Amino acid sequence: MQLLEVLLELPSSSLDRPFDYLCSDEAKVGVGFRVLIHFGHNPRPLVGFVTKVTPTNLSQKELEETKGYPIAWIDSVIDNECLLKPDLFTLSDALASYYLCPRISLLQAMLPSSLKPARSSLKGPKVAYESYVELLKDDEEGLTPKQIEAVRLLKERKRCKKKEAGSPSIVKALIDKGYLRLYREEINRLQLTEVPRTEPFPLTSAQQAVFEKITSGDKEVYLLQGVTGSGKTEVYLHLSSFYLEQGKTILMLVPEISLTPAMVRYFLSRFGKEVAILHSSLTPAEKYDEYRRIARGEAKVVVGARSAIFAPLDNLGLIILDEEHVESYKQDSAPYYHAREVAILRGRQSGAKVVLGSATPTLETRAKAEAGIYGFCRLNQRVNAKPLPTTSIIDLSRPSNLLPSARMFSKQLVEKIKDRLNKGEQTILLLNRRGYASYSTCGSCGYVFVCPSCGSHLTLHKADMMLKCHHCGYVAPFDGTCPECHSPNIARAGYGTERVCKYLAEFFPSARIARLDSDVSRIKDEAEDITFKMKGGEYDILVGTQMIAKGHDFPLCTLVGVLLADVGLSIPSFRSAESSFSLIAQAVGRAGRGQTLGEAIIQTFNPTNPAITLGAKQDYDAFFRVEMQNRRAGNYPPYSHLANLIIGAAKQEKAIEASGAIKAALRSQNFPGVDCLGPLIPYYELEGGLYRRELLVKFKTAVLIKPYLKKLVETLSGKGGVRLYIDVDPLDY
Repeated sequence: MQLLEVLLELPSSSLDRPFDYLCSDEAKVGVGFRVLIHFGHNPRPLVGFVTKVTPTNLSQKELEETKGYPIAWIDSVIDNECLLKPDLFTLSDALASYYLCPRISLLQAMLPSSLKPARSSLKGPKVAYESYVELLKDDEEGLTPKQIEAVRLLKERKRCKKKEAGSPSIVKALIDKGYLRLYREEINRLQLTEVPRTEPFPLTSAQQAVFEKITSGDKEVYLLQGVTGSGKTEVYLHLSSFYLEQGKTILMLVPEISLTPAMVRYFLSRFGKEVAILHSSLTPAEKYDEYRRIARGEAKVVVGARSAIFAPLDNLGLIILDEEHVESYKQDSAPYYHAREVAILRGRQSGAKVVLGSATPTLETRAKAEAGIYGFCRLNQRVNAKPLPTTSIIDLSRPSNLLPSARMFSKQLVEKIKDRLNKGEQTILLLNRRGYASYSTCGSCGYVFVCPSCGSHLTLHKADMMLKCHHCGYVAPFDGTCPECHSPNIARAGYGTERVCKYLAEFFPSARIARLDSDVSRIKDEAEDITFKMKGGEYDILVGTQMIAKGHDFPLCTLVGVLLADVGLSIPSFRSAESSFSLIAQAVGRAGRGQTLGEAIIQTFNPTNPAITLGAKQDYDAFFRVEMQNRRAGNYPPYSHLANLIIGAAKQEKAIEASGAIKAALRSQNFPGVDCLGPLIPYYELEGGLYRRELLVKFKTAVLIKPYLKKLVETLSGKGGVRLYIDVDPLDY
């Protein structure tokens, strides 16, 4: 027999340990295999993930007497090979310890849907094959005309797909007569567009200095801070070439799916078929094929979004996170991992260099670079010394600045757009709100349209006449009337990208206008098509949310307008100023990347706020000094570490009671340097049918507090109908 240690597919803290199972000697099984098992009284089998295999000569009875508990047999082995590279298996253990989450949840996050240790994987896509035939002999004697036709086709082409060789009966007859050999080959369902190969651009002296510092330096992690348009991407490509020549592999991460196609094109143009891509807009079948192609070593470079950090690459030499400041690198549901921290752990484990690139790095990253923990590289000028855009800040609180017919636009911005249209130049308008109207109420009875699941205001989307919750995803059709009194007298307030496009079409009827937000990018390839056409000059104005502010290079764009720079400042988070600064600075940087000087108009109700004034000037160093003082005063990162305890219960009073008890238990430990804030009501109190409370734990060192928090979750989660989650290094609080 073989004794297996198996993790259950259930991501519960109370079950976060291996369970013993038996299987026969004849079964081919090993660490990293999935097995079907029964657990407890569950009538349906579960999927388990094998973490250890121990051959034994003891009988089942002897084993059970030794262990002191009954041991069940597995139902069957699912896989024929190990699913996870040894380094990723080791990484999952380190990440589970860091993020205080069940290890199985990380293993499920690491693998594509068809390979996850979960029952749902059994219905996922499998390997796809194409049948081919090849010619074994070309003697035509005794063949029918149709058979001769097939033989002559194969004689010319050597081989072809079975379906191309002739009718099924013709092909079968030729196979039976020994003329053809039938065989199958695995096919890849992801077909990338052919991109012409390009030669590397020579590096500028500043880029060359960065390249040499990273390749010859002894730091594990390097911050590459470069102003927008300074040529960070070309440095990434040269670094990739360097490590590929050494026989290493490359992992290139971008924060948004909308940016992935552009980066894929850059890398395909240099490295061709050695490039694979991984991101959530791929179909499960495409992702499954790419994952297996990478695991087989057929791809040496992987480009992708957050989850690509788990790509099964061997011999890693370089991990790059472009736009490392972007919040989408953080997983917003359990397990709450951050791709940056995973990259650093994986780089340390594999000996790979990690490069964090940004024009506006997070304060934590910049602080570590200044302290010498990370290597620090800078690109302070745009390529070819192109000047940064000139900027103007418009005070929206002054009515004289506003357009009476559409108060979301200042008079100055409308005049600038008109000027660009006359010159044949492009404009980008940023508003970090999608939809048409963000607040709707009945003018007759006062009914307010709110989400029944989480209580947030529903946003009207006119494109499909739906009311949508941008927090939990709830949607409902809207017929233009109040659900309470059926009055059509509906008042709308606030505005989003849809409404901006409507007004622009009225102001500039001949302008070619495009919109790019998460509603549009849900359609496969739509975001790539829009950005490609914008770059080619097929649109005059591009309206979008934050996804248009990062990484894009539109040479014909000379004007950027930030319609409401205050949106991010209203979020109750210690990072709100940093996020607002980054978004404004990144948006401004989209202008003037071609031959013509760029200009930016920043509309705001807070024209003196440092996040806005310094973001408009792209003055990161000044903002860093100001915001670090605020962080020190509040004892927020990088001056402390954070863990957010999220308590949920079906009844509000139960959540209140549990959060108070947990805080009391935590305080009774008297851990030095640990502070606990709350319990607080989160911005969205109701989520998934549970009322929530949060406790924010601040600590200097994790040595004592993290093991205690993990034990707390294992002990309390699920007891008395209370669910307890931990978000280590939360972004928002």
